Amino acid sequence: MHESAFSTALLRWFAQYGRELPWRGISDPYGIWVSEVILQQTRIEQGRDYWLRFMDRFPTVEALATATEDEVLRLWQGLGYYSRARNMHAAARQIVEQGGFPQTIEGLRALKGVGDYTAAAVGSMAFNLPAAAVDGNVYRVLARHFGIDVPINTAQGKHTFQALASELLPEGKASAFNQAMMDFGATWCTPKSPRCLDCPVADTCDALHTGRTGLLPVKEKKLTVKERHLTYIYVRHQGMTALRRRPAGDIWQGLWEPLLIENGDLPQWEAPLKLVASNVKHVLTHRVLLADFFLAEPTRRPGLPLGYIWVKESQVGEYALPRLVEKLLSLL
Repeated sequence: MHESAFSTALLRWFAQYGRELPWRGISDPYGIWVSEVILQQTRIEQGRDYWLRFMDRFPTVEALATATEDEVLRLWQGLGYYSRARNMHAAARQIVEQGGFPQTIEGLRALKGVGDYTAAAVGSMAFNLPAAAVDGNVYRVLARHFGIDVPINTAQGKHTFQALASELLPEGKASAFNQAMMDFGATWCTPKSPRCLDCPVADTCDALHTGRTGLLPVKEKKLTVKERHLTYIYVRHQGMTALRRRPAGDIWQGLWEPLLIENGDLPQWEAPLKLVASNVKHVLTHRVLLADFFLAEPTRRPGLPLGYIWVKESQVGEYALPRLVEKLLSLL
């Protein structure tokens, strides 16, 4: 494949300005894969620390595969989008069963939780497979530079940008080019205040010359964000408290939480509930959670709803908790 002027300029820029990251320059597919999963919905500053902790605790895919789900979720705590951690754990077991990392895009794509982008990123960086990795940064760079106004969150948009990125991929340089595109979008061609004045491809940038930098890429209107009200009760009795593991099919699957009342009445115990905080706001992708938080200190141990267990208060920190619950518990 002929290397375009655009690709050449980007690779030259990357050689000078590429970010120094702890997983850069390694060829271990496991370390690269862990970094990609962590960074799917996480800023790089936060992701770096989590990656270092993860690689220290689970240095090999075998170590991750033999861990319990609780151990994995505990280490993931605070990163959000916990399905990423559960999928990564399941995929680690797939990899071990297969006898090692798949070395084709199709094989990588078959791993739990691995989509087109992650398969291309891991495949190109670990095995130098000729696959273009297209994420939000790449959409933005390509949409602006080539003046493409097809919405990026449609089937047509995904196909258009994937085809263009694949066409631009220089032969034998997939790893460097994919990383160059990601870094360029993240640090130079940013959503707001892009560095157009010293951009290495400014001369041929359609958006810059037509005044559309702020209008591209185009995204179809998002789903309406809904509000959800939660009431948590921290029950304290003789150094014990009540927790349950959240069930499948809802937010925070597999994480632990105190007594939850949703769309119901507060329990009537002999000791009145103390309001610790009200309307604590927590924002998820398509909903806003508003939580009230009460402290209950009954003199007699109350019966608990199905699924709740008593644990020592001193051991609550050993359970993987949603970020909102962590925030509420810090108020006690």
